[in-house]
Amino acid sequence: PPSSLPENKILVSQSPLLTVANKTATLVCNYTYNGTGKEFRASLHKGTDSAVEVCFISWNTTKTSSNSNKEFNCQGIHDKDKVIFSLWNMSASQTDIYFCKIEAMYPPPYVYNEKSNGTVIHVKVFFVLFFKETPIQTQEPQSEIPLWIMVAVTGVLAFYSMLITAVFINYWQKSKKNMYHQSDYMNMTPRHPPYQKNKGYPSYAPTRDYTAYRS
Repeated sequence: PPSSLPENKILVSQSPLLTVANKTATLVCNYTYNGTGKEFRASLHKGTDSAVEVCFISWNTTKTSSNSNKEFNCQGIHDKDKVIFSLWNMSASQTDIYFCKIEAMYPPPYVYNEKSNGTVIHVKVFFVLFFKETPIQTQEPQSEIPLWIMVAVTGVLAFYSMLITAVFINYWQKSKKNMYHQSDYMNMTPRHPPYQKNKGYPSYAPTRDYTAYRS
């Protein structure tokens, strides 16, 4: 309770763990103050040594202003006894411990809270892989000559081959038939025996048998 606090004392409490699944975090810094300050500043710090100031908000009785580190997307809102820091588009590298700091700036004396236990912000990054099944299209190699032309040429060549074969067979059969005719009508003119050549006999005279005159 505020009545139990020493004068001009600030106490801060914050949740120990905050898990971020959608890259957006909301960190609530609850504080208690029993002093007479009228101008305040609240800031969010990153790291165990609070070396990085993420963003801050300042306010008094008439106005409020805020600013953010260029490496973060952060905005602070003051609401009664708490300051709400909203962070978005967080990355896994921003996973760390964060501390809230509340300061009473004016009037004097200047007062700020002792370092709290902090809040560990764990940023989860989900890797979603989309596999699009692409059908593999196999394209047959296209011939330079259309298929119907090749079929027509093949048919013409086959026809001429058969025609030439038929002509050859016909010629061979006729030649064979002529040979048979020539063997049937051979020249029947008698011929001299080989030993009777140049004896002075006509070529048409029949050969005589002289054995009949021997006795």
